[in-house]
Amino acid sequence: MGVSGCGKTTVAALLAGRFGWEFEEGDSLHPQSNVEKMHAGHPLTDEDRWPWLAKVADWIEAELDAGKHGVVTCSALKRSYREVLNRRGTGVVFVYLAGTPEQIGARLAARQGHFMPASLLASQFADLEEPGEDEPAIRVDIGEAPRHIVQAIVDDLGLGSPTPLDRT
Repeated sequence: MGVSGCGKTTVAALLAGRFGWEFEEGDSLHPQSNVEKMHAGHPLTDEDRWPWLAKVADWIEAELDAGKHGVVTCSALKRSYREVLNRRGTGVVFVYLAGTPEQIGARLAARQGHFMPASLLASQFADLEEPGEDEPAIRVDIGEAPRHIVQAIVDDLGLGSPTPLDRT
């Protein structure tokens, strides 16, 4: 989780690949109207986000119901959004990729072909409610290379090395 440009997709794909887990890019679950709105430079409202969050939560629940591990990217900017995503109250850990507006702004300026323009970064930081100590979350700084960020996640969550059973 985190604002656009924090590295969610890169880190999530590496983490999922390391353990052979299912991976879903949360942005692909946005309705077309949300994509068009962001592409036009307009921030999403809570009303825009609720149907999208429900789709992400449905993906999470399907993985949990199947007894699988999975990684899904989602900005999950507000506590209320995270409550939707973790509606069961168990089985979900949020990995908050934390960075400064300057770090992330530089990344967005260099990014090509994404529907989220850099002009919306300020609105994302304005909406961001960092996870509280009572939430199932860890905080990881984005200053390192993605492989080091993944290792920090593995270490912090006590995941250890993948075994053949992790890949089934």
